[in-house]
Order: sequence, then structure tokens, then C-alpha cells
Amino acid sequence: MSELLRGVLFLLNTLLVLCVLIQRAEGGAVQLTSENLDMTLASNELVFINFYAEWCRFSNILQPIFDEAADEVHKEFPDAGKVVMGKVDCDKEGSVATRFHISKYPTLKVIRNGQPMKREYRGQRSVEAFSEFIRKQMEDPIKEFQSLKDLEHLDSKKRIIIGYFDRRDMPEYNIFRRVATNLKEDCQFHVGFGDSVSQMHPPGHPIVVFRPDVAVSNENDETYTGKMGSFDEMNIWVQEKCVPLVREITFENAEELTEEGLPFLILFHATDDTDIIKDFKTIVETQLLSEKQNVNFLVADGKRFAHPLHHLGKSQSDLPLIAIDSFRHMYLFDNVKDMYTPGKLKQFLNDLYSGKLHREFHYGPEKDTTPEENDVKKSTQPPESTFKKLAPSKNRYTLLRDEL
Repeated sequence: MSELLRGVLFLLNTLLVLCVLIQRAEGGAVQLTSENLDMTLASNELVFINFYAEWCRFSNILQPIFDEAADEVHKEFPDAGKVVMGKVDCDKEGSVATRFHISKYPTLKVIRNGQPMKREYRGQRSVEAFSEFIRKQMEDPIKEFQSLKDLEHLDSKKRIIIGYFDRRDMPEYNIFRRVATNLKEDCQFHVGFGDSVSQMHPPGHPIVVFRPDVAVSNENDETYTGKMGSFDEMNIWVQEKCVPLVREITFENAEELTEEGLPFLILFHATDDTDIIKDFKTIVETQLLSEKQNVNFLVADGKRFAHPLHHLGKSQSDLPLIAIDSFRHMYLFDNVKDMYTPGKLKQFLNDLYSGKLHREFHYGPEKDTTPEENDVKKSTQPPESTFKKLAPSKNRYTLLRDEL
């Protein structure tokens, strides 16, 4: 690249940054358009965007709160290239709304290092909550260890990525850090430098290792074999390791999971029963992998989720048990021990897809023979879904123009 071209690119970048700074001087969130969006995303570590429509009453309620939060965040993180809170008028910027798959207003999305985070912001919508959220997002996602013995005390219920590097100023470490900032909600990240980890990798050749949540899974350690200098390649690999086929549902991620729109196959377990969790994960991974596009496989702490158990007519003393939540009704797997019989859980899912579970809840077990005329099947009502109530609140969104 010639010196002249470098100078032109530097000048253009400077002008775009100045445009953002000028907009910031006016106060509130930065108005983002198709003209300044890409440069804003590329030149800032974190961009928090409010996608709104002027005709949406929820957007109008949120806008002054979001603008005030943007002013507070700018005071705390004034340096260029760190944080921008922006807003997009989706009626005027339809191509931008389409690009980010906006289906409701207002939608709050986080873009880190130019990469959209898969989770929308779903927390409280107040100045204090927004400021605290940004503060948390800007914390260093990687914990440094000083000795290999420190790794013996890591949480065995967490999925962990460990990096072994010569120095912090290595380009490969910058890639590792960018990946960590994108996926810190899914994994814990740890790193060691210099002499403390020299025995773990050849000089000049850093290594990244995945350590599974061995307390609740039967997976093994795995070393990254891709290009250390490729952000995209490392990001894909880490994401595959950090987001398992069977996930734990919590009150914090329930909205996100329900909005995916797939039925839940849930193992409810006692808090300390890690063996049943391991067995369930192994069975799902070996027998039900082909169903991952049709259903969300989950485990749930039966103590935390006592309410769904109550709807099923069960309590903690009945744990463990397996159920399907179709977002219309909940269906109980007859005997959790049957999951060890190959094909039983698969058939349970097939009975959901075919409607058999719903029919049998209403009319009792199906028979091969035609019932006598006086053998009237009594209609019953299956338990209603409880997890659909954890979906995003209708009191904070407008679905495009359907509401008005």
C-alpha cells in the first residue's frame, strides 16, 4: 500500500470519527445511518444500538432514557474507539433494519469488534441499568493466572478456554482477546504468559485449549488447531466449544431461549445431581443430534424452576424427570429411566411432532382396536406451558406496524 493511499485512508477515518464526535457534542445517542454505520462499528470496541421507529410508543418512551444513558456512558468512557451508544430510525434506514433482522421496536443490540452479539439486551430499561450493562461489557473478559497450579482450582461446572502465550503484545493474543470479548457470556477465558506457561507450548507458538465442564459432561480437553492469526477461524471454533448442544436454562437466558421458538426438551434435576446431567447430555449428543434444528435441549435446576414442576403435578421429591414444553402445553416423559433405552427419547419427540402427545392428553392412550360405542374417552386438559410466560414482554415491544 502506497504512502499516499495510507494518508487518504487515515484522513477519511479521521473525518468519520470527527463526525461522530460532532454528533456526540449535541448530546444523547449518536444517530446512525447507512453512511456512518460501518465505520462506527469498525472503529469502536463496543457499539450499543437502539433500533426504533418514531410511530412506536414504546420507542418514544425509551428514547429519552437511552439518550440520557448515552451521555452518562460518554462521561465514563470518553476515549475515542471505546464505546458508542447509537440509534437507528428504522423507517428512514430500512436497509439497516433489514441487515440486523429487526422485527420489533425498540430492539437493543450490541456489536462488539464489528460482530453482532447473538443476545439482544433484555435487561431493565433505565439509565442506571444501561450504564451498568456497558460497565460490565467493558470489563476485561480474560483472567490471567500466574502459575499452572492456579488452573487446578477452576470451576469444573464451567466451559473454559485457556490461552498460553509468550507475551501480551503478540498479535495472536489480540485475536484471542477479541474472541473472548465476543463470547465471554458463554465461556470463561484464562491466560498465562512467559515463563509460567513456557512448558505448555513451543517458543513463539501460542496454544489455545478448550476445557469442558467436566462436572456435568463427559467431554474431553481439545486444542485449537486452526490459524492463530485468524479471528474468524478462532471465533467459530471457540463458539462451537462454548455453546453446547445441551444448555442450562436460567431466568437470565430464558427470554432468549423462548424467542428461538423451538420446543424445549428439559431435564429437571436436583441441584447436586451431576451424574444425571452427564447421562442426559451423552444420550442427546449420541441419539438426538439430528433433532437440534427442531428442539432446544435443556437442563433445569428443579429447585429454581419449582413452578413448572408444580404445573406438572410434581415436586422436588420427584426429581429427576424429563418434560417437553411446546409453548402451548407441557408433556411429561413417563419414566426418566427409559431415557437409557435407545429410541425412547426419540419416540417422545416424534409423538410431539405427530400430535400424539396432545391427543393422548385429551383422550387417553390411543388403541389399535375400535372402541365400543359406550367406551367414551373422557377429554382432559394437559398442563399449560409455563416457559412461554418467560418470553419477551409485550409491554416493551411493538411488532413492526401490526400494533398501530
